[in-house]
Amino acid sequence: MSELTLTVMRLGFLAVLWLFVIVAVQVIRSDLFGTRVTQRGSRRGNASDTRAQQQNTGGGRQQAAPPQQQRQRRGAPTKLVVSEGSLTGTTVALQGQTITLGRAHDSTIVLDDDYASSRHARIYPDRDGNWIVEDLGSTNGTYLDRNRLTTPQPIPLGAPIRIGKTVIELRK
Repeated sequence: MSELTLTVMRLGFLAVLWLFVIVAVQVIRSDLFGTRVTQRGSRRGNASDTRAQQQNTGGGRQQAAPPQQQRQRRGAPTKLVVSEGSLTGTTVALQGQTITLGRAHDSTIVLDDDYASSRHARIYPDRDGNWIVEDLGSTNGTYLDRNRLTTPQPIPLGAPIRIGKTVIELRK
């Protein structure tokens, strides 16, 4: 074998070795620090917003303010807090929009949990200002205060919502 061929093979092996080291460091870093959760703005053109606008338009009637501008009642929760799991300490402000939970990357809270489904559950406000949790047909279920959800249920303030190893609560 010529000296040039041997040198090229050595450099190629060295490049593959460094590529392996870089990938291994990235995997370890993602295991240690988890996935990055970003705050997303509310989506435009929700069907509920459109319906509310259609119902509120009419002869001489004044339109009601959108849910984000309405005053919250006293004692109502203002944030959703992850109290257990890989995202402990994560807080999402409750602004009247639907919050989706699951492993899918387009979820509001992306759960890095083996027991969570892609589209696991959703939390949304009803017309009375209460927050409702609904299981979206997940494999392992969603639990509200130790009870498995079979239908959408209102969430009491401070009641734990368990999805796999993750626990979420509504707080003031």
